[in-house]
Amino acid sequence: MFSPYHESPIPASDNLLTTALRGRLPVAAPCPAAYIRAMPDTLRTNRPDLPPEIARRRTFAIISHPDAGKTTLTEKFLLYGGAIQMAGQVRAKGEARRTRSDFMKMEQDRGISVSASAMSFDFGTFRFNLVDTPGHSDFSEDTYRTLTAVDAAIMVIDGAKGVESQTQKLFEVCRLRDLPILTFCNKMDRESRDTFEIIDEIQENLAIDVTPASWPIGMGRDFLGCYDLIHDRLELMDRADRNKVAESVKMEGLDDPRLAELIPETQLEQLREEVEMARELLPAMDATAFHQGTLTPIWFGSAINSFGVKELMDGIAEYGPEPQVQVAEPREVAPEEKKVAGFVFKVQANMDPKHRDRVAFVRLASGHFQRGMKLTHVRSKKPMAISNPVLFLASDRELAEEAWAGDIIGIPNHGQLRIGDALTEGEGLRFTGIPSFAPELLQNCRAGDPLKAKHLDKALMQFAEEGAAKVFKPTIGSGFVVGVVGALQFEVLASRIELEYGLPVRFEPSQFTSARWVSGPKDKVEAFIAANTQHMAADNDGDPVYLTRMQWDIDRVERDYPDITLSATKELMV
Repeated sequence: MFSPYHESPIPASDNLLTTALRGRLPVAAPCPAAYIRAMPDTLRTNRPDLPPEIARRRTFAIISHPDAGKTTLTEKFLLYGGAIQMAGQVRAKGEARRTRSDFMKMEQDRGISVSASAMSFDFGTFRFNLVDTPGHSDFSEDTYRTLTAVDAAIMVIDGAKGVESQTQKLFEVCRLRDLPILTFCNKMDRESRDTFEIIDEIQENLAIDVTPASWPIGMGRDFLGCYDLIHDRLELMDRADRNKVAESVKMEGLDDPRLAELIPETQLEQLREEVEMARELLPAMDATAFHQGTLTPIWFGSAINSFGVKELMDGIAEYGPEPQVQVAEPREVAPEEKKVAGFVFKVQANMDPKHRDRVAFVRLASGHFQRGMKLTHVRSKKPMAISNPVLFLASDRELAEEAWAGDIIGIPNHGQLRIGDALTEGEGLRFTGIPSFAPELLQNCRAGDPLKAKHLDKALMQFAEEGAAKVFKPTIGSGFVVGVVGALQFEVLASRIELEYGLPVRFEPSQFTSARWVSGPKDKVEAFIAANTQHMAADNDGDPVYLTRMQWDIDRVERDYPDITLSATKELMV
């Protein structure tokens, strides 16, 4: 579907990203195209209609640069879905409610998300499965994996800052999978950029067509609300009550005389002019282009004031894709199949600190799952009775009596389930394309108390299986080498090991700078390991890993051992 991952020389004058995206090249980002699951062409007309219970499912992730307002938007989604009675705040003071999706102590202290969390709730006749992802690039691997389990993404953009670096990286991952994208331009109640400028920047930087679903009236202090271009409605914002749904007035187009009663004359003139220009210059909403990932509808609003959120939710319900076909070996899995199949895309340890539990997040790809079913764990070929599956509202859970294709359920387990595992009714399926990236930072990890070194083994293995860090055991010497994508992850790990296991740990600089997985013919790999013991380690699956000090080490291996392959990614599957 794509050309293989490569870094081709592109003239400096050309914008690398635009060139790559327009030509549909995988961008030289830390996510090779071969490892991101491409969505099959779901717009084939011969697909049968889905059963109504599956067709009402909408599974989507929220992506953006840090601090654009993902978690606040998630909170308001839960408020409108009736899942919570009062929205919490990311930076809640005193007795004010905290947000639901940031449930770790560190997330609450710092006001950032460090772990993807799933929520399921009803909205009208639809069932929404929403995943809030971390924005910081230090946790991007968690976000990449989450995007393999959803059918669409909501891209949140800050009205004052426009498209930022992390938004761009995450967008590329969505582009490689051709995920349909809905855009929400947040913080319109603060001073923000010109509407055309924002739309232009999205089209320019992300090489995707934009169609306005609503149009803002004023901005900053003068922000009154939006005009809904799809349904010809006027939405007015109430600044007094942050948790109140905006009032909506049905209009007969922009020439309706009632508009003059509700909007000051100068702003009304500006609105009419801008909308006329937008309708002339920008494409109209086209469901096919949206589903193929070449067009994004944009809504404007202010999540903290609960404004524009309901319109966005209506948009997901109306245009969002139903559960899609999932790519697997040896065949694709369609949601309408009778037999249950699903895959683990995330493992979270110690969600409840009182119990040493682990929950595997499973995206159901097909069938109707019922509590108590026996499913085959494909990697170990053993049957698993799933007696206590849970549905999430972040860290709150309830028992799931049943679930359908498209849902995300949690299966508590004691370490049998790992990222990439498949669960089926007996068929040997493998879901492909869940990536594991080589760490960019390596440090040695030692327990503060030498007598507790054994506990540290256990703690690190749990985090390795959760995908929070890579843990390597060097062939020579004691201790562990811990690898992560971003420096903030070391702090998160240290604080979690101390909080969840009562173990003070210290991270020390390592002589190694990166790691590569080793593959090749068995006899050659064994000879390579024997000749390079001081560089060798094993990851938590027991696979051989070559630890490097500098680029020269990698070049030397490529020169001296032509049969050995060193790879920077490992696909997590059975």
